[in-house]
Amino acid sequence: VQLQASGGGLVQAGGSLRLSCAASGTITSIKNMSWYRQAPGKQRDLVATISTGGETTYINSVKGRFTISRDNAENAVYLRMNTLNAEDAAIYYCAATDEAGWYDKADEYAYWGQGTLVTVSS
Repeated sequence: VQLQASGGGLVQAGGSLRLSCAASGTITSIKNMSWYRQAPGKQRDLVATISTGGETTYINSVKGRFTISRDNAENAVYLRMNTLNAEDAAIYYCAATDEAGWYDKADEYAYWGQGTLVTVSS
């Protein structure tokens, strides 16, 4: 499975971005997909997860502002980010697992995209 993330960029505080992640390869094995982010000098943290059936989870700091969605026909996962603030600036990574279950640790995901940079200006 290969993941290709895109959609990052520079946005003003309060603005919006939509990240995309396209999957290719043996995609029928993919179960949950997630977005992680990593700010400079910090660990990679889970942001949101979506199951094949569309169930979602979010970290508290993005609830109500971010929306994860998935198009199983297009083999893609998206992250709509609204009302962005400085704390959201990071490299965002999409991740996928072919193991059943909900995971939050980065090392529990086998497949990763290359990351896309989100910069928020004040």
